[in-house]
Amino acid sequence: MTNKPVRSIMHLTIAFAVLVMMQLPTPASAQDFFSFLWGGGSREAVSFSPKYRAKQVIVSFGDRKLYLVYARGKAMSYPIAVPRKQSRWAGVTRVSRKAVNPGWTPTPSMRRENPKLPAHVPGGHPLNPLGVRALYLGSSMYRIHGTDAPWTIGTAVSKGCIRMYNEDVLHLYPRVPTGTKVTVTWKRFKT
Repeated sequence: MTNKPVRSIMHLTIAFAVLVMMQLPTPASAQDFFSFLWGGGSREAVSFSPKYRAKQVIVSFGDRKLYLVYARGKAMSYPIAVPRKQSRWAGVTRVSRKAVNPGWTPTPSMRRENPKLPAHVPGGHPLNPLGVRALYLGSSMYRIHGTDAPWTIGTAVSKGCIRMYNEDVLHLYPRVPTGTKVTVTWKRFKT
């Protein structure tokens, strides 16, 4: 059973996808269309500051990248969406919990800002803003998570969370155990 706001969002999402598909170079393939909807992912192995030890995550809001340091001087780089100006933060935390297909319940302040938000979106729903995986950060409400809006990756739109392409969060998830150190900074890195 869906409610009217969820159906309206779904119809807008489909309309947007059709418009984008019409803009694809010809001949457009179904794979192009589904890659757009899923989020193409564009992770890459990069050289990274040897200052950071392996098995930690560095989130650079300045670079709009999440770096998984897998060896001294080496990291996997993932594009992310970062917090909007009024939701900026930085600090050191740890992954406190992980979830497969997490459900999403907007906070009271989110509902005040947008009364049309549903009270809850179940895990696995195509319009769940947390996507397919979530890594919870400390005791905060912030998470590293997938998204139902892959076109937002690379922009400053979140309310504090770190959004990733679903394909990328699926790649990251098994590589980051609970307890992993996460440094969130506005510092930029040369890679």
